[in-house]
Amino acid sequence: MTLFRAGTGTLTGTAMAERMISRFPEGLSISSSSARRICCKADGAFLLELCKYLKEELSFEHVSLVSGVDMVDRIQAVYHLTSYTNSLCLIEIVVDLDREKPEIDSITPLWGGANYHERETYDMLGIVFKGHPDLRRIFLPEDTRFFPLRKDFELRGGP
Repeated sequence: MTLFRAGTGTLTGTAMAERMISRFPEGLSISSSSARRICCKADGAFLLELCKYLKEELSFEHVSLVSGVDMVDRIQAVYHLTSYTNSLCLIEIVVDLDREKPEIDSITPLWGGANYHERETYDMLGIVFKGHPDLRRIFLPEDTRFFPLRKDFELRGGP
């Protein structure tokens, strides 16, 4: 039996950030990088291509978070991916989306673990993950017509 040893890869977060910028010079900005963490902002038009590169070329094996943030003037999709192979590195990817029509490609076809994360984000913020195999509400009833974590959501009724 072969044991997996985390962090046995040779790339640091800083080296991976440099490779990402080389591969995607337009539409990707690295706000910070260190040996074990990369923070970046990406253009949603090539998120799926970026994620394929991260998985296939830089060994990001795990999705630990897909979420969203209502920034009032825009919606952000936020992703946390982890490479157990290379320095136990975590990357945070932030993508700005149109507030009126927040849509982005699903990463569920790449990492099955993103399935419920994307469904929850859709249910709470209304981000549509194009290509998701089963994008439907996970907490609220299907006929719910609002997204409770949006800042324009108004609570009606009550005590």
